[in-house]
Amino acid sequence: MKLSVPKESLPTEKRVAISPGNVAALMKLGYQVAVQSGAGEQANFTDELYEEAGAILIDDSSPLWGEADLLLKINPPTDEEVTLFKEGATLISFAYPARNEKLLQSLGERKVNWLAMDCVPRISRAQSMDALSSMANVAGYRAVVEASHAFGRFFTGQITAAGKVPPAKVLVIGAGVAGLAAIGAARNMGAIVRAFDTRPAVKEEVKSLGGEFLMLDFEEEGAGSGGYAKVMSKEFIDAEMKLFAEQAEEVDIIITTAMIPGKKSPVLITGDMVKSMKHGSVIVDLAAEGGGNCELTELGKLKIVHGVTILGYSDLPSRLASQSSRLYGNNLVKLVNVLGNTESFTINQEDEIIRGALVLDQGEISWPPPKVEVSVQVQKPKGPSVVKPIVEKKSIFSPGVMLGGLCVLLLALGWKGESEFLDQLTVFVLSCFVGYMVVWNVSPSLHTPLMSVTNAISGIIVIGGMLFVSGSNPWIAGVAIFLATINIAGGFLVTHRMLKMFRKE
Repeated sequence: MKLSVPKESLPTEKRVAISPGNVAALMKLGYQVAVQSGAGEQANFTDELYEEAGAILIDDSSPLWGEADLLLKINPPTDEEVTLFKEGATLISFAYPARNEKLLQSLGERKVNWLAMDCVPRISRAQSMDALSSMANVAGYRAVVEASHAFGRFFTGQITAAGKVPPAKVLVIGAGVAGLAAIGAARNMGAIVRAFDTRPAVKEEVKSLGGEFLMLDFEEEGAGSGGYAKVMSKEFIDAEMKLFAEQAEEVDIIITTAMIPGKKSPVLITGDMVKSMKHGSVIVDLAAEGGGNCELTELGKLKIVHGVTILGYSDLPSRLASQSSRLYGNNLVKLVNVLGNTESFTINQEDEIIRGALVLDQGEISWPPPKVEVSVQVQKPKGPSVVKPIVEKKSIFSPGVMLGGLCVLLLALGWKGESEFLDQLTVFVLSCFVGYMVVWNVSPSLHTPLMSVTNAISGIIVIGGMLFVSGSNPWIAGVAIFLATINIAGGFLVTHRMLKMFRKE
């Protein structure tokens, strides 16, 4: 089978569907890989790199399209490209079927199979094929880079001989993949980062990246299907708009990522909020393609309103073309693996990944896919439970026997008829008994905090041993000092390991 990778025709698109590193994986499946000359040039992938990887370079795009059995792209094909398709070919690219009905019909006339990367279901098995998440990750990172370029000031706070520079304050609205990438990038650059999301479940993820999660005193769950947020109630929206208005006056940079599949992006930053922001502030609207989260956003443009720079770029992944192409190529290779090699290639609609991504099946529109039924685990009726008694195996070397044997041994070795030795032996036996009852009867999960207490007791034993070491039985005091020192050292070691678990490297 012939697999083709054409050059993207959009003038703003710098990405390419696969990188040279993906060629070997596709050839291993038996595909003859053909790449259009110059396809990866703007992503820093030269034709020589593709040739070295084993791909065939083709200058003219017509045979590349007309002879391909499987065609890999990023953007949906243009009207001109539709006429070049071989009948019955398979296309894998972004499709956006909700707004491309005419394109679906045009490709349908050529009996094309079309798998949409933006329709891959968000399930655990398909995570490696989730191109939306891959590109959102890049877009979130790039949003911070664009914001820092437009901001004109350090993100991190500094105190220099020339003066004090306060850290930038960044608000990220929407803590999905793009939002979390933006939070991590801004925090690593030294900014104070705040984040808001309608889904409380992302709070821990925001905090783990060093951000502050803004909460509303409002009980409503914002998680929708497929990992997206849902449309909230009017009362909730009023409460969050009040929060955004307060934050707009304080922060320097706002990055918005709120999009709802199949619907216009909600307006979260109004014109009045923009007017209240400080001069020199920046808004990066990642939802610009869906209408924008900022009321004043213009798609694909940079504009300055009331001294605030508003970025409505929709090509942020393309601005990191090399990285984006590598990630997208990896997503494609994983999906092609599911389709099979050249001998077993099939569009198996029994596979929920293939069925979810399939928008054209031999020219027939198959979008939207049927909802995946969530399997319900059937629990067996509970009968009377039989509890088996736990039989403990008794050992002759129980702690009590060992302690008694140790006492007899010490008595035989050290007693010379003095009452002082008996007094010391009694204290030693009682200490061992108390120590055993304290430590062994405590749950193992509590041993670490307990260690700080036993360290204090062991310290007293060391001091006592040092006082008695010059007495008539110095070797007993020496044993006490030795054992207590081991306990203290072990306590500090365990405590250090516990604290290391909570340190951010």
